Amino acid sequence: MVGYLQITHPCALKCPVVGALNTDILSSLDFGVPNPSWSQEMMDQFEKFTKLSEDGSWQRMPSYNNSVDSMPGQSFYPTLSISSQSDACLFVRNVAAEGRGFEFAMFYNGSERRMAVLLQTGSHLEGMIGFVHGGAVAAILDHTFASCGICASGFVVTANLSVNYKSPIPLGSVVLVETKVEKVEEKKIFLSGCVRSTNARILHAEATGESTCGIQLDPPIVTGCN
Repeated sequence: MVGYLQITHPCALKCPVVGALNTDILSSLDFGVPNPSWSQEMMDQFEKFTKLSEDGSWQRMPSYNNSVDSMPGQSFYPTLSISSQSDACLFVRNVAAEGRGFEFAMFYNGSERRMAVLLQTGSHLEGMIGFVHGGAVAAILDHTFASCGICASGFVVTANLSVNYKSPIPLGSVVLVETKVEKVEEKKIFLSGCVRSTNARILHAEATGESTCGIQLDPPIVTGCN
């Protein structure tokens, strides 16, 4: 059965048609490809990684505006049943206007278990005047860590993320977000990562993280807090 929703959510505003929209069409839009808001530097970096993908060492990962479709490597867990609210939108894709929020493209290297994300920062990510909010930096690191872990080991969730901020990111700039799997111990995946300028001269943030796989998705019953 084909489902429809009334366009009221900000994510839906990317579509020029106002009214009923086929949700299958909306969820199939890949936002990890060039659009008119991308700067020349963003385009140059995209072309660079696209060329690196020609020999199969790197693979571009599609990016959608909902969590389920955006999970890289879904084939690793075909029996997992996930549902979401019809108007739910992936946090790092929740700014509808092109170029105002997170503009990014993801590339994964399977042999190295490494993820590279090209990120162009939009004006709606401002924290300190003229610079990207620290929470936005943490959000894209979390998304990159989780995506890398999913590609490497299947469905995972973030258990811990520690970010050390080194240098603020100017709004509108293009940076490279990198993560890699350091080790896997039973159900725990340990990762490291950083955010740096595309010429590698400026380190904006360093991060370490731990993800857990094979979890129970049902929320725990909270009986009290100490």
